[in-house]
Amino acid sequence: MPLADKELNELVLRPRFNFKINHPNEVALNAFEAQKSTSCRFIVNRIDDHVFIKCPKDKQTLTSPQLHLEINKIDANTSHIHGLFGPSPTAWTLFMFFHFVLAVLFIGFGIGAYTKWSLDKPFDLYVVFMVLPILGWIILYFIGRYRKEQSIPQMLEQHHFMRDVLRGLK
Repeated sequence: MPLADKELNELVLRPRFNFKINHPNEVALNAFEAQKSTSCRFIVNRIDDHVFIKCPKDKQTLTSPQLHLEINKIDANTSHIHGLFGPSPTAWTLFMFFHFVLAVLFIGFGIGAYTKWSLDKPFDLYVVFMVLPILGWIILYFIGRYRKEQSIPQMLEQHHFMRDVLRGLK
């Protein structure tokens, strides 16, 4: 169940974990549901077998993570928990939009360069512009790494909160 430092330092931008618990999934889901009204440390939302744990609005920043738990039933007394740390859906969508724009620019300039090359016309400028989206991807990657590093304390808080709720199961 512990979230190892190794998991937080991998090259992934959205760390994942999973483990089994010796309780029915409804018991675990109801424990998180009960935290909705009693916890002021985090906002807890439950949808079916999914639990979302995020920071309150006053503590949220651009780098604030969200913990998504999926609690699946294995048998009557055992459940499997899949956890995923990630940015808020809005921030993730914006991040992916930037990747999409860079991909479209790269392909567009690649088509332009190929067209100019096949017509025996100068295509140097198109090749230069093809390099810019690649630099953009590298920059986005390091921004993502930086954002993840900034969110590690909140990720650990969310993980400890999850662990504390699960330790309190009866």
